[in-house]
Amino acid sequence: MKIKIFALTHKKFEVPQDKMYQPLQVGREEKEDLGYLCDNTGDNISAENCYYSELTGLYWIWKNVHTYKYVGTCHYRRYLLNEQEKIFTEAEYLKLLKDYDLITTKRVVLNNSYHYGFATNHNIHALDMTGEVIKELYPEYYDTFVQLENGTETYFGNMIVTSKKWFDTYCEWLFHIFFEVQKRICLENGEDDYHKRVFGFISEFLLLVWVRVNHLKVYECKVGMLGEKAETREMKEQLASYFFSMDVFGAKTYFAEMLKKRPDVLMEASDITGELKLSMQIIATMDQELQRTGHCYLRKENRFRELITLFTRLNAVIRAYLSGQVTEEDRRFLIEQSVSETAVKVGVFILPISAEQKEELETEILKDLNA
Repeated sequence: MKIKIFALTHKKFEVPQDKMYQPLQVGREEKEDLGYLCDNTGDNISAENCYYSELTGLYWIWKNVHTYKYVGTCHYRRYLLNEQEKIFTEAEYLKLLKDYDLITTKRVVLNNSYHYGFATNHNIHALDMTGEVIKELYPEYYDTFVQLENGTETYFGNMIVTSKKWFDTYCEWLFHIFFEVQKRICLENGEDDYHKRVFGFISEFLLLVWVRVNHLKVYECKVGMLGEKAETREMKEQLASYFFSMDVFGAKTYFAEMLKKRPDVLMEASDITGELKLSMQIIATMDQELQRTGHCYLRKENRFRELITLFTRLNAVIRAYLSGQVTEEDRRFLIEQSVSETAVKVGVFILPISAEQKEELETEILKDLNA
């Protein structure tokens, strides 16, 4: 076998039958043995898993795996998919790797800049320090780092398949940076377990930086979820129930409580479909409509899937106005769907633009809406 894909995990799971996939327990040094290959043998940083997340697995592969021409990583629940949306076979990977340097996820297109999103959800000092370290250690990467952190794209999940040579080169670069950043920032500042995994988050973005600077030919593919997280599925189902019952207060209260329990739910690289973030926008819109008029759009449409489709389209129309590319079809959508002024105001408010731009944009849209 020329290739080995390591399925990084911290819990028991149903392992794919294809022997190419090898479970690798990450953070084993501080956790109960699951009976899999572990990242706390040989040269390892397993004890640092609380800061590095699945990267302790990448480090272990880098330092301890030397018998395969190609290596890769996936998650116990997430796998890269072929065009038929099935898990890749060894033959399929090997065929692609004849023409591509690296296989990874499709880029996530964010609503805001990567820097803005990181600052909203994490300690921005960690990302800024990463930039400073790159400027010192790898100055040839710095301009690309700055350009991309102010852009709206990132990879996610630290899932890659490539030659062991490229894998080792990437890991040497990545960990050289992070080990230096770790010396300069405080990792124990009262954050919860989720937010401590700062290097795991930043590395998703740094893969894009590394790929761009090295001009690698990348094959991007879909990611399959083998069983959506129970918490995420339950959250969507519960919100759907509140919407169907037209219980805006219940939905608002429930969402706030869940956000406290799971601070990751609105991370754009975590909420891949964006449906939970859209749900928050829907709730805010309905809540303000009720406050202003005593009724809301749920009287017209209260089905979760249809609401998601509607607000996705609304946001696209608002962005079209912002870019100066609005069409007559966009204008008809606002009228035909009975979009309220409140829905427009909320949609404009969440955009990462200046207050002056928001006022101008809102005025332009409402002028057409009320024409």
